[in-house]
Amino acid sequence: MPPTKKPMPAFTKAPEEMVRLFENALKDFPMATQRKMFGYPCAFVNGNMFTGLFQEEMFLHLSDEDRAAIRKEYGTPLFEPMPGRPMREYVLVPHYVLKSPRLLRTWLTKGMKYAKSLPPKVMRRSRKE
Repeated sequence: MPPTKKPMPAFTKAPEEMVRLFENALKDFPMATQRKMFGYPCAFVNGNMFTGLFQEEMFLHLSDEDRAAIRKEYGTPLFEPMPGRPMREYVLVPHYVLKSPRLLRTWLTKGMKYAKSLPPKVMRRSRKE
């Protein structure tokens, strides 16, 4: 029997409390550029995304080592915005970490450090221009 496809989830807005948490956490990272992706706030450094919101979750872009550490310590899954299509270098931020400003800052710092280590992304010009 062929595997059944998971249905595509309905996209919902991020809760205001998550948006406020995200904005407050990024105050410690003035070098980050913020913009929306698919209607959700995200943060970038050198054009590389290192964190963002998706529905009621926050995700992080981490190195292999840091990703393994957070998954082992908190059991957090990979970020999977579309069923069956995980973004391999991204994990969901555990709720325990979200509730601790110190831990959240620590993990956001690791995400930003990793994004800074990647080659800068050049912004493509929009098709409208």
